[in-house]
Amino acid sequence: MNWTLLVFGSVCLLVLGEDAFVQGKRDGRTVTFSRTARGHSRYRRDTWTGQTRFTACKTPLSPKDQDILLSHTHETGFHGDDGSSFTLTWVGDGTGVILVLSTLSAPSDSFYEGGSTRLYRSDDYGKSFHDISHAINNTFIKKDFGISAGPGNPQQVILTANLPFTETLGGVILTSMDAGVTFRSVQLPFHPAQAIQFHYQDPKYLVVISIDDGLWFSQDFGNSWSEVHEGVQTFTWGSGITLFFSSSPKGTVEAARRGELILRRTQDFGQTFATIAKNIFSFGYIGGFLFTSVMEKLGSPRVIYVSSDQGDHFKKAQLPSATTEQFYSVLDGDEDMIFMHVDNPGDTYFGTIYTSDDRGILYSKSLERHLFGGEGKSDFTNVTSLRGVYLTNKLEEDGRIRSVISFDRGGRWRFLNKPENVDCPENSKKCNLHIHGEHSHFSGITPMLPLSEPTATGLVIAHGSVGDSISAARPDVYVSADGGYTWRATLRGPHHYSILDSGGLLVAVEAHRDRQISSIKFSTDEGQCWKTYNFTGHPIFLAGLASEPGTKTMNISIFGYRPEDDDQPMWVAVTINFEHLLTRECGEQDYVTWLAHSDYDSDPETDGCLLGYKETFRRLKKLSACRNGRGYVVSKQQRPCLCTREDFMCDYGFYRHENSSECLPQPDFLNKTQDICSDGELEDLQTSGYRKIPGDKCEGGYSPTRRNNAFKNNCGKKSSPASSNLHIENSPGMLILIVVCSCVGVIGLVIAAALIITSRRVNCRQRSPAYRFSVLQLQEDDLHVNYESSSNGKLNGFQDQEDSDDDLIE
Repeated sequence: MNWTLLVFGSVCLLVLGEDAFVQGKRDGRTVTFSRTARGHSRYRRDTWTGQTRFTACKTPLSPKDQDILLSHTHETGFHGDDGSSFTLTWVGDGTGVILVLSTLSAPSDSFYEGGSTRLYRSDDYGKSFHDISHAINNTFIKKDFGISAGPGNPQQVILTANLPFTETLGGVILTSMDAGVTFRSVQLPFHPAQAIQFHYQDPKYLVVISIDDGLWFSQDFGNSWSEVHEGVQTFTWGSGITLFFSSSPKGTVEAARRGELILRRTQDFGQTFATIAKNIFSFGYIGGFLFTSVMEKLGSPRVIYVSSDQGDHFKKAQLPSATTEQFYSVLDGDEDMIFMHVDNPGDTYFGTIYTSDDRGILYSKSLERHLFGGEGKSDFTNVTSLRGVYLTNKLEEDGRIRSVISFDRGGRWRFLNKPENVDCPENSKKCNLHIHGEHSHFSGITPMLPLSEPTATGLVIAHGSVGDSISAARPDVYVSADGGYTWRATLRGPHHYSILDSGGLLVAVEAHRDRQISSIKFSTDEGQCWKTYNFTGHPIFLAGLASEPGTKTMNISIFGYRPEDDDQPMWVAVTINFEHLLTRECGEQDYVTWLAHSDYDSDPETDGCLLGYKETFRRLKKLSACRNGRGYVVSKQQRPCLCTREDFMCDYGFYRHENSSECLPQPDFLNKTQDICSDGELEDLQTSGYRKIPGDKCEGGYSPTRRNNAFKNNCGKKSSPASSNLHIENSPGMLILIVVCSCVGVIGLVIAAALIITSRRVNCRQRSPAYRFSVLQLQEDDLHVNYESSSNGKLNGFQDQEDSDDDLIE
């Protein structure tokens, strides 16, 4: 059965089947597992048809290895815990400390009539857990944002108490400086409306929005607080200690929806402010770029302005073919380049991906008919295990959904190669591998998203299907060891999976809907063959897997539940330590030199060249059954390449036709002068249709013609949009531009090594607002995404929503 998109007027249906079971939701340090009534899981039931034909490689586990693993398997039963969800948080890096918060799915006023919340702690990577609820005086902790750990390696932890708003003047937090051994209670002069946010580098700096829209700062890890502004809608950390936030003018309501927000900046924790924009809808910050969305004139299309200097100056983003019905979504970005999705007019559920220059201003068409569902989810995925690789899905004109991959940061997209060990369906005409992403995860087709890690070079694990288009029949697990060039079908049916020991060990557990599990599969050869280990004689209903972030560990924890003697469900954690199975440390003989992207071109001179240079990695041989260890560091060497046409992407106003390397003028740009307003002067862009891909380091060789001629024609105030809604104001020592924006939800943006978090006050009891500011790793716990079925909002896997100004940048 294939996914088919059916469009009837403004109604769009994607026939997928019934929903079920909520899976563990991940950010970098926190995983949340939910327990549901048996037979009512979020995943689709086991009614698979049309199975892909391949033979999975299985090797038996010797009795000796079975005994070794049994002696290093540790089970903890959380007897008497009636919590409906477990939230796990890793504290520090390599400390072995895990905090588990058990909470109820019930209104807060019922907590005080019965039930409980409990806090557990492990200091041995989950081998044992101890109830430390007494350390916090058995305080009730919030379910939605009750626990936060500091960034990096610090041992700071914050718990937010769940108190009735009407009975207390302020909230209470419990802070720990020793990874949860002891806690200190702090009375707040306000009630937090969201999770308290750490500064991404220094955990003593905290910021949060209160339930009455106040912006509060702490510079001493929560011991003292000061309110620095009122009427705040959203905020995000910028560079250093710069904080951006939007607020409503006094006496106004629904300022965000009308585009009347004010964007301000503080660089001294609220002692002074600079107004850098007025009359904005939304804003976001990623890769050093500050985005704002603006309606320049009443009734005109919303546009985007970009600043690369922390808001001192803004320039209008040159996005071709944007209309009043379109929304924009930043898919990914760093200091070199931005991926921007522009929605197609109407309820089409697809749009176009554009990629920017290194200023974030000029955008070129990268991929047409990019799937972006009405529920605000995109399958756009950064393969972090290999430079320049991205995966996503596109909607074909016949309604089929097909997967495409780019190995050069969006310069070219191609269909995925069919795995050699899989046969194509009999009636297949265009047989390729197709990868399931956010849409399948949201719809209950797959239990996990595609997985890759920077420390596991070239490895990608994902659910997929082989055929003409993506299929909802039976997703199997596929593994690529070369960053997506070639794939291998490796496990039948949906699984939970994890990467351990920097890619030297893969583990997976079958994701059954209505059946208990008792075994785990593991592979030491990058998923070619698997062994099965029965870890318990008392099966459990699986909730999910948990492992320490960073892939350095060799411990995996399996969380689930089983009925106790009174038939009440009991939470169970089983932690398996594989260190004693793979006891030999890897030596030089276990590694091989590997040229990344070596299948990119057959010419030896250019083979492996990507974005201007070759990368040679030292990586583990597939057949070496040894341990990389915690000290393993990815080793690579780089060598520059001569420039070729592959180092250039289509310039502003041009696009690369499918199955062609030639850049052609966009139809709506034919016979038009390509004038760009930049720094107050009109630039006439004269180009052959190509520009160098941002971040490309090639030298010499091919060099297309490109020239910007600046004319003295005035096209607006210098460094500011030509709009009567935008104003320039002076502040000591700087020129400040005023633009416009707003944001929805709580958004985690992964920017290089720094985590930038955009936050907004959210009423967690209500359905959270729609969001379209996509990121690669959505922090769904913070977003409070509502996965419940709705007769009003969900149409067989897609969720309908109104377009609003909140949707422009989220």
